[in-house]
Amino acid sequence: MTPPNPAAPALPEGGRLARLRRGRAEDAPWVRPAFLGLLALTGVLYLWNLSASGYANSFYSAAVQAGGESWKAFFFGSLDAANAITVDKPPAALWPMALSVRLFGLGSWQILVPEVLMGVATVGVLYRAVRRRFGAGAGLIAGLVLALTPVAALMFRFNNPDALLALLMTVAVYGVLRALEGGPGAAKWLVGAGAAFGFAFLAKTLQAFLILPPLALVYAVCAPGGIGRRIRDLALAGLAMLVSAGWWVALVELWPESSRPYVGGSQNNSFLELTFGYNGLGRINGNETGSVGGGGGGGGMGGGRWGETGIGRMFNDSVGGQISWLLPAALLLLVAGLVVTRRAPRTDTARSAFLVWGGALLMTLAVFSFMAGIFHEYYTIALAPYVAALVGMGASVLWEERTRFAASAALAVTAAVTAWWAWTLLGRTPDWLPWLRWTVLVAGLAAALGLLVAGRVDRRLGLAAAGLGLAAGLAGPFAYTLATVDTGHQGSIVTAGPAGGRGPGGFGGRMPGGFGGRMPEDGTAFPGGPGGQGGQAGQNGQGGFGGQMPGGPGGQGQNQGQMPGGTPPQGMPQGAPQGNAQGVRGERPGFGGGGMGGLLNGANVGAEAEAVLLKDAGSYTWVAATVGAQNAASYQLATEKPVMAIGGFNGSDPSPTLAQFKQYVAEGKIHYFIGSGGEDTGEGDGRTGGRGGGMGGNSEISTWVSETFEKVTVGTATFYDLTKKT
Repeated sequence: MTPPNPAAPALPEGGRLARLRRGRAEDAPWVRPAFLGLLALTGVLYLWNLSASGYANSFYSAAVQAGGESWKAFFFGSLDAANAITVDKPPAALWPMALSVRLFGLGSWQILVPEVLMGVATVGVLYRAVRRRFGAGAGLIAGLVLALTPVAALMFRFNNPDALLALLMTVAVYGVLRALEGGPGAAKWLVGAGAAFGFAFLAKTLQAFLILPPLALVYAVCAPGGIGRRIRDLALAGLAMLVSAGWWVALVELWPESSRPYVGGSQNNSFLELTFGYNGLGRINGNETGSVGGGGGGGGMGGGRWGETGIGRMFNDSVGGQISWLLPAALLLLVAGLVVTRRAPRTDTARSAFLVWGGALLMTLAVFSFMAGIFHEYYTIALAPYVAALVGMGASVLWEERTRFAASAALAVTAAVTAWWAWTLLGRTPDWLPWLRWTVLVAGLAAALGLLVAGRVDRRLGLAAAGLGLAAGLAGPFAYTLATVDTGHQGSIVTAGPAGGRGPGGFGGRMPGGFGGRMPEDGTAFPGGPGGQGGQAGQNGQGGFGGQMPGGPGGQGQNQGQMPGGTPPQGMPQGAPQGNAQGVRGERPGFGGGGMGGLLNGANVGAEAEAVLLKDAGSYTWVAATVGAQNAASYQLATEKPVMAIGGFNGSDPSPTLAQFKQYVAEGKIHYFIGSGGEDTGEGDGRTGGRGGGMGGNSEISTWVSETFEKVTVGTATFYDLTKKT
C-alpha cells in the first residue's frame, strides 16, 4: 500500500485507497437524481397495498389508539386510554404513530405510514453513511439492497418497534463513522450516536445495545487523537446515551404505582425488572417468567420452542428467506475489505468502516443465532442495514481493485456464491416462480465468469458483468419483497415472502385476512377470523415454536401436516368466517382471540357486539375487560373505547388482582367481561394465561365472573354483564 498523504491521514489521497476517495463523485450530475429516485422507489414500494394489513399488530395499534386519546397513555405506552396496563416494551416506537392518529384520526394508513417513512429514512441514512467514504455507487447499492430485503419490506410496513430500532441503529453507526473521521465536531457526532442508542433503548430495550461493544472498541482503537481524548469522547457519548434513555425510565420508576398503569410484561410492576428479565437476559437464556409456557427456559442451546439455535439459524428454512439472500456475500466482502485495507494506518476510515459495520453484523448475528429465548424471524431486520452496507462497500472496494486477479476472483466468487444461495432459497418454494430459480443461477454464474476477467477486458464489459451480477443477486429478494408488499400481514408473528416460503416449523407467517379485529376504513371484520382458513403453517404444516402448537389457528401447510385445533369459540360456526390464505379450514379455542389463546391476534368484532359495548359507554371507565391484550385490542379498536387487558399480552401478568378487579366492578368502572369459548369457566389448559385465564389471578377472575354474573350471548361472543348478578 502506498503511504497516505500525511496531511490527511484519515482520508488518504495517495495510492490505491485514493480511488475509494475519488469515487465519491460529489458533483456528478447523476448522483442527486439517482439518490432521490432510490428514496422514491422505496417509498412507492413500501406504500403499495399498505392498507391490506389493516391494523397490523392490533396489540400495538390499540396502544396507539390509546395514546391518540390520552397523553398519559401516550407517555407510558398504555394499552388503553384508562391506563390499566402498558405494552411490554417502552413507548418510543408508539409515539410517531400515536401523534399521527391524534392529528389524522384512527386508521390503517395513519398507523402504518410513519413506519414507511422510517424505512425511507433508514435507506437515506445508510446511503449517506456508505457514500461518504466509498462513493455514490456504493451508497446506491447499499440503499437498494436494504430496500429490497424482504424482512425490511415487511417491518417498515408494520407497527412493531423494530422499524424505529433499525432506523436509530443506522443513525448511531453513521454518527460513529463521522466521529472516526476526526476533525472539528467529531466528538459531537459521537455524542449524537450515544443519544441515538439511548432513544433506541426506549424503542426495544437492551436489543439497542447489542452493537455497542464492537463500535466502542473500534472507536477506542481507530479514532484520531490520543487515547485520553478517545476515552473522554466515549465517556461523553455514554453520558448522552444514559440521559436519552434514562429520563423516561427514571420517571416511570419514581412515579407512584397507584397513579400509573401497571408495567406490562413484568411480574413486579417494575420497568427495570422487565428490562433485565423478560426483555433482557431471558431472551438470551430462555428463562422468561411470564412468557409463553412460563419461565422454564427455551430448551437450551441447540433447540427449544423458539426453534433450533446455532450458527446455521440465520440460514435455515424459517429465517433464510427473510434476511440471508446476501448474507454470504456480506461476510465474504467483509473479509475482502479488511484484506485490502490491512496495511492502512490506524486511523484509516475505510478500514474503520468495515470494522464498524462488520462488528455490528457479527455481534447481532451471534446473539440471534444462539439466543435460547423468544426469537421471531422478523427480528432479523436488525441485520439488514449491516448486510446492505457491507455489500455496497465491499463491491466498491473490489471493483476499484479489479485489475488485480485476487480482487476480480473475489468478486466472481461472491457473485457465484450469491447466485447459488439464491438458487437454494428459491428451491424451498419450488411451486412459486420456478423459472426464477434457474434464471438467477445461470445469470449469476455468467456474471461470475465476466467478473473474473473484469480487470482485463473493456470497462464497459466489466460494468455489464457487474450489473448482471447485481441483478442476479437482487432478483430473489426482490421477488420475495414483491410477494410481501402484495399481501396484508396481521398478528404478532409475521414473516415476509410467499406463502410456504418459511419452511417447517414456521408458525407465524403472512396471514392474509388473518385474525384481525375490524377493518378501520369500513368497519367490517377482517376475513379469516376464528376458525377461518388459516395462514400457511409452514411447508410441513408443523405449527408452533419448534413443534406443533396445541389449539393454535387451524389450517394445513403445503404438505398437509396439520396444526391441531380445538373447538371454535361458543357461537362461532365451525370454519367461519373464511380467510383468503391457502390451506383448509381449521378450528381454534381461546378467549375469543387468535391462536395460542389470542396471542397472534384478537377476535372479530361484530356489529352487534360493538353496539352493546357502545351503549352507555360514557358511564364506565372501561366498556369491557377480557384476558389477554390481543383480544382486548380488537374490541378497543372496534369501539375506540378503553377495554381492560387482564394479564397483559400473554394474559400472565399479575394485574389486576382478583381483589382489585372486584373493587373496579363494585365501583361500576367496568361494564362487561368478555368470556372465552367452550365452557366459559375460566379453566384454561395451563399453557398461557390468555387461554381462558389459566394463570393465577386471571383464572380466579374468570371463575368469579362466570359464577357471579349474568351471561349474555352477543352475536358469536359471550359477554358477562358486570352490573347484573345471577
